[in-house]
Amino acid sequence: MKYAKMLETGARELGIELSPTQIDQFLRYKQLLLQWNEKMNLTAIEEEVEIITKHFLDSITCLNANYFQNNCKMIDIGTGAGFPGIPIKTVRPDINVTLLDSLNKRIHFLNEVIQALNFSNIEAIHGRAEDLAKNKLYRENFDIAISRAVANLSVLAEYCLPFVKNGGFFISMKGPNVEEELKQARNAINILGGEIINLNLIKIPFTEITHSLVIIKKVRQCPTKYPRKAGKPAKEPLK
Repeated sequence: MKYAKMLETGARELGIELSPTQIDQFLRYKQLLLQWNEKMNLTAIEEEVEIITKHFLDSITCLNANYFQNNCKMIDIGTGAGFPGIPIKTVRPDINVTLLDSLNKRIHFLNEVIQALNFSNIEAIHGRAEDLAKNKLYRENFDIAISRAVANLSVLAEYCLPFVKNGGFFISMKGPNVEEELKQARNAINILGGEIINLNLIKIPFTEITHSLVIIKKVRQCPTKYPRKAGKPAKEPLK
């Protein structure tokens, strides 16, 4: 099947070897995504080839970064239809994954995916980052916070860095042109206890698309007043 071959070849270009079971899991995920997308808006990308390239392969580009230690704890903020969290979990079943999204319908979908793919050590939570980050069970409790959400980096930093333990990482998956955004977000990241340590440009296999991975290390505790109450980070980004 061509989709299985695309997954296998594309992942290999990224330095990842997929097992037959993992390929089957990706294909089952694709099937569920298309089925559910007929009932609710999960993704604007409906072409199967583009689901594989722009969702699946794009999501696993971050595994090149070598920040994912064995059995680490990761939270995916604003996961939507499960990107990048579900593809990362598929490739790295050892990782403990929390998927966070503010729309409950998406959580129902994610729970069906989790069950269908027979995953363990993964949970899907309905909520807002601003609220969950105040919960001591989640605050500064993750090795990695990751987000492929479409938001300004200053806003994403306020959503994500409060979840990261000292020495951990926030990985922001962005488009190719992030220099100006990085410049504007540098002070906000510093306020929140982070430090930009790397910017990786990665080409998505089978496409002409290059995406950026912004790697931010948590170097000190986040002040307790952050994140601010729900809605405030987006309306008034830190400067």
